[in-house]
Amino acid sequence: MNSRFQSLLSSPWLIFCVALLLRVSFLFYEAHQIPPEALATVPFQNEVGSVAAALSEGRGFCCVFHQPTGPTAWLAPVYPFFLAILFKVFGSFTAASFYAAAFFNCICSAFVCLPLFYAAQRIGNRATAAAAGWLWAVFPSGILIPFEWIWDSSLSALLAVTLLWTTFRLTDDPSRRNFILYGLLWGFCLMVNPALGAVFPFLLLWIYFQSNSTNPARLGQLALVVCMAALVCLPWTIRNAVEFHRFIPIRSDFPFELWMGNNPIYDQHSRQLNRITRYEEVHRYSQLGETAFLEEKGRAAKEFIRTHPALAIELATRRAVAIWMGTPTPWQDFLRADSNLARFIFLWNAVAVIGAASGLAFLFLVRRWFLLPVAAFPFAFPLVYYLTQVSLRLRHPCDPILALLMALALTWPWLRTLPHAKAA
Repeated sequence: MNSRFQSLLSSPWLIFCVALLLRVSFLFYEAHQIPPEALATVPFQNEVGSVAAALSEGRGFCCVFHQPTGPTAWLAPVYPFFLAILFKVFGSFTAASFYAAAFFNCICSAFVCLPLFYAAQRIGNRATAAAAGWLWAVFPSGILIPFEWIWDSSLSALLAVTLLWTTFRLTDDPSRRNFILYGLLWGFCLMVNPALGAVFPFLLLWIYFQSNSTNPARLGQLALVVCMAALVCLPWTIRNAVEFHRFIPIRSDFPFELWMGNNPIYDQHSRQLNRITRYEEVHRYSQLGETAFLEEKGRAAKEFIRTHPALAIELATRRAVAIWMGTPTPWQDFLRADSNLARFIFLWNAVAVIGAASGLAFLFLVRRWFLLPVAAFPFAFPLVYYLTQVSLRLRHPCDPILALLMALALTWPWLRTLPHAKAA
């Protein structure tokens, strides 16, 4: 009976079912406390909802701020197109569309358990895999974000850990077909969330060294991966070039995001207005058009960084703390928090960071061969957000990797005897 119970607890499909139940339960519990008319509108009052509505009405990929401002490359295209399909089926800005989108997010978040389980098992053992799966099942952001954000966050988390798992799998069967499929997967991931591209070179580098030699054939296989990924993105890049007469591989909004994180409102001695309003920025965007607006913001951001180097470094440091702890001043905000849930989130973030650091230490000491692909996610992926803006939503694609590292830290005593091998 004990053996059967342990086998049941380590079943990835049981973990998936529990994770899905927790997410859907939270979704309906929270949604039933909100008026249906609010559910039908508020979650979609963002760039994704605006573009999806335009697509569903046949106006094309445009109108990023709910205004007829013309074509846009502000967003990667996959999630807005998916949301547009939901709008077509369930109606634009309806409660039914909200539930459909949130349920899809819940499914994506729950499915994280499966590639996470097998990636953790590859590095450690089945106990590590079960620990990683159960940690993800109860991971607070994994439960909260599918409801809180109608965005690509949950899908990106699933894709991030799938990329890690398929990277491991690729070394088992390095056939031409699998390299093509791997490249196509990468292309799709970039069309969902281009920020995932930060880990692309590190995973390719690990695959190259996994071949045990400087094999010219392996270089050709990796070039094939890059070509397949580029091929997936090419139609969208061509569309952007035709619409905007400049090279935009996937999305265009980086200059604005950089300006949002680096502008005079952070300078206490600035004589400029110490506020930024959505109305003013949307009005300016409408006046100039997307290209000129982004060029203006890019110049302003670079000028601010050039003239305020110390402040820019300080802001980046604060964002680095915030993306992992939820706020740049976690201890003070923990003490000021007015709810037990907020305090729990602060504590969980601290535990997750400590657990992830311990897991990285385990990889370095015991399973060093896996350090590069795993560490690429917490180290490389968030770098762009240190320069721009941060939130737990933006960090979310890294969260399954944090669960994996925490599981390694928890099962470390049982894994110390594992060999320093190149493969598990």
